[in-house]
Amino acid sequence: MPDNKLEIATLGGGCFWCVEAVYERVEGVKDVISGYAGGHTKNPTYKDVTSGETGHTEVCQIHFDPSEITYDEILNIFWKAHDPTTLNRQGHDVGKQYRSAVFFHTLEQKKTAVEMKKKLNPLAKKKFQAGIVTEIKPASDFYRAEEYHQQYIAKSS
Repeated sequence: MPDNKLEIATLGGGCFWCVEAVYERVEGVKDVISGYAGGHTKNPTYKDVTSGETGHTEVCQIHFDPSEITYDEILNIFWKAHDPTTLNRQGHDVGKQYRSAVFFHTLEQKKTAVEMKKKLNPLAKKKFQAGIVTEIKPASDFYRAEEYHQQYIAKSS
């Protein structure tokens, strides 16, 4: 969905199907694409990523209109939609490919993510008895997941 006024957030919070399902319902979000990021393997497949050998995590690229929803609001949803204190797992999904991650596209996104993580960490320690382990890294290559993964929950309903 090319649109110059849209911004992109790339987030990993466990299985991309669950992340996608959350953001598809958010006003101001124009498109959510499931895929892979953060690893070293070029053009990975789902099978490659689930092997745990690619270094990639399952992510969603969220295309949003900043005049309707801010990056701060996108991240507020992210922190609430998964447990950012569990390392390399969300629920029954275990492995580095399910890690909690924010891949920032601008220095402003980095600043926002770092500040929010710092602010929320004491609350997480109180609620979960653990600190936030979410990685905050620069966005690099994003690989779109196979078509059957796109809007998976919506298609399966």
